[in-house]
Amino acid sequence: MGATINKNGVLAGQVAVVTGASRGIGEAIALRYAMEGARVIVSARTVEEGDHVLEGSINSVVKKIKDAGGEAHAVRCDLALEDHRRNLVSEAESTFGPVDILCNNAAVTYFVPVESFKEKHYRLMMEVQVYAPFHLTQMVLPAMKEKQAGWILNISSHAALHPAANAGGRGGTVYGMCKSALERMTTGLASEVYGEGIGVNVISPGLVATPGVMHHNLITDDTPEERVTPVEHMSEACLRLVHGDHKEMTGKITYAADMLRDYDLTPADLI
Repeated sequence: MGATINKNGVLAGQVAVVTGASRGIGEAIALRYAMEGARVIVSARTVEEGDHVLEGSINSVVKKIKDAGGEAHAVRCDLALEDHRRNLVSEAESTFGPVDILCNNAAVTYFVPVESFKEKHYRLMMEVQVYAPFHLTQMVLPAMKEKQAGWILNISSHAALHPAANAGGRGGTVYGMCKSALERMTTGLASEVYGEGIGVNVISPGLVATPGVMHHNLITDDTPEERVTPVEHMSEACLRLVHGDHKEMTGKITYAADMLRDYDLTPADLI
């Protein structure tokens, strides 16, 4: 039997916002949350197939969810723009109600050495990958605090780890800076809201063969197969990080492989 929607699943009736959800990891997370009964706001810049050089769109993801019997709504959002961020939260609330789960997955990335990195690209990456998650969090926190319940999940990368000096770089310094900042924001916020019913976590996926990863040639013919993580592993780990005891499931800086092992998770097929 194929994957289905369980309207009485562990996220039944909850409102989940997933950014960067037109393809790849964001799409997988949106689908997995919907499979457990969440009403999902699918957000990204790409509305229709063909709007972007890469395959995938928010309307396609919403159609998958609705065709399977789930609830979803597409909201176009350029996270570099303040009015788009405000509209994302406003439309989520007006469509489904206050946000229960915020998954900050979206990223814009340039892999360029520091010496030749353009200021406009630096500022754009910081805006999208660091300030946008911070701002969205600010907007959803009041309702979460009022309900004494909520989850914020940030998507990081192994790039946040300090590289060895002799490792050789591929222009990932700014990307690593952004992800390191996101991880520190996660633990800081988890500490701030501990005991208020809100769990805040950050997870890195490993190397997943998403359209973006392939576009940047981060996986090549020489990449060992065991290094590549199936996207279903990441979506299953991201599901586990947004339900349970908020006091125990919070402040985590974790990885997909570790979550599967530590919580004995079996990745589900996606709809």
